[in-house]
Amino acid sequence: MSEQETLGLAEEFAQYRRTVLDKVEVPGPAAVRRTVRGRNRRRWGATATTALALLGGSAIGYAAMSGPDHRPGPVEPTPSASVSPTPTPTPTPSPSVTSGGPASAVPDGRISRAQLLGASVTLPAWRAGRGCPTSAVRLSGDDREGVNWLVALDHGDVDGDGAVETVALVQCVLGTGGPMQVVAFDRNEEGKVVTLGRVVATTIDKPQWLFALDVVDDGTVRVQVGDIAPGGGWAAKWSQLQWRGYRWKGEAFAQVSGPTSFGPNPNLADVAVTASDLVLTTADDGSRTGTATVRVRNRGTAPVAHVALRLGVPAAVRPDVDGWAPCSGARESSEPVTCNLGRLAAGAEVQLDLSFRVAEGITLGTGKADVDARPMDGEFDFLPDVNDDDNVVRMTYR
Repeated sequence: MSEQETLGLAEEFAQYRRTVLDKVEVPGPAAVRRTVRGRNRRRWGATATTALALLGGSAIGYAAMSGPDHRPGPVEPTPSASVSPTPTPTPTPSPSVTSGGPASAVPDGRISRAQLLGASVTLPAWRAGRGCPTSAVRLSGDDREGVNWLVALDHGDVDGDGAVETVALVQCVLGTGGPMQVVAFDRNEEGKVVTLGRVVATTIDKPQWLFALDVVDDGTVRVQVGDIAPGGGWAAKWSQLQWRGYRWKGEAFAQVSGPTSFGPNPNLADVAVTASDLVLTTADDGSRTGTATVRVRNRGTAPVAHVALRLGVPAAVRPDVDGWAPCSGARESSEPVTCNLGRLAAGAEVQLDLSFRVAEGITLGTGKADVDARPMDGEFDFLPDVNDDDNVVRMTYR
C-alpha cells in the first residue's frame, strides 16, 4: 500500500470515531442508580424463589412423615443461598399471640417390636419372690430362662391424648412359667421410650396366666386372662379363659368390662377310688369266679367328663359277664383290664360290682393288683388330679 493510501485510510477511521462518539450518552449518576436497582430486583427475586423452595420442601417432607406410622426425622441441612445485601425493609407490627394458641404436638408412642426390643425400659415391679429385673431392662425376643420376654404387643390411643401408645405383654421367664404383666409404653418429647403404667398382672391365685391382648378403638385394653397357668402336666386348653377390659384413669389402669372372678374350673378334678379284695371260688364247670366291688367318687367341685379305670390283675384273671355294663372300651384280652366311665358329677359316686373268672386248670396264687382311677376331659386326655394320693389302691386277689 502507498503512503498516500495509508494516509487516506487513517483519515476515514478518525472521521468514523468522531461520528459515533457524538451519539453515545455518557452514563451519569441517574443511569448508574437505575442499573443497580434493576440488578437488585433480579437478585431479590432469585433469593425469594430459593427461600420458598427451601421452606416448601421442608413442609412437604414433614407432612409426608406426619401420619400415624411415622415420626418426623432429622432434616438434612441445605446449603445457604448467596444473597446480595438489600435495603432493610420498614418493619411492620407483628400479629399478637394469645395464650390460647395451638399446643405443641403430642409425641407419637407407636413403637415397633424391633424398637421396643432395642430400647432400655423400666417395668413395673414383679410380684414378690424370685424374679426378673425391672430397671434399665432390655426385653428379649425369646423365652430364655431369667429374661423379660416380649410375648405380644398392640397399639392404640390408651390415654386419650390423641396420639398412639404401645401396649406389650411381658413375661418374667422362670422355668416353664413365671409371672406376666401387660404394660403400656409411650414416648416423651425427646423421643425416648417411657413407661405409662401397668394394665394387669398375674397373681398367685387367679388369674395365673395372660394369653392375649387387644387395644380397641375407644382406647380400652382387652386382655385374655386364664385362671390356671399351663405347665407341670396342665394343658392351656384346661384353663378357663376370660376377656377383661381396662381403661386409663389418669394415674393408673382400672378394669371397666368383663368378669372379675372365676368359677370352679371343670378340669380341676379330684377323683378317688376304693376296691374290695377279689376272692375266687370254684364254679360248677371247674373254673374259678369272684366279684370285686370298686367305688369311684368325684370329690371335686365340677363334673368330670370321663374316668379311666384300670385293674392290674394277672392275664389269667378275665372279666366275666356281670357288672361291666357301665364300662365302655373295656379290654379283656390284655393286662391291665380297662373300664372307661362316662360323666361323673361333682360329689357323685359310682359303684361297680365287677365279676372275674379264671379258666379251669389254671393255677393262681395270692397276689396284689393296682386299681387306678384317673379323670379325663371331653377329648379323653388325662387331667392332673389335685390329690393323686387317692387315685390308686391295691386289691388282693386269691
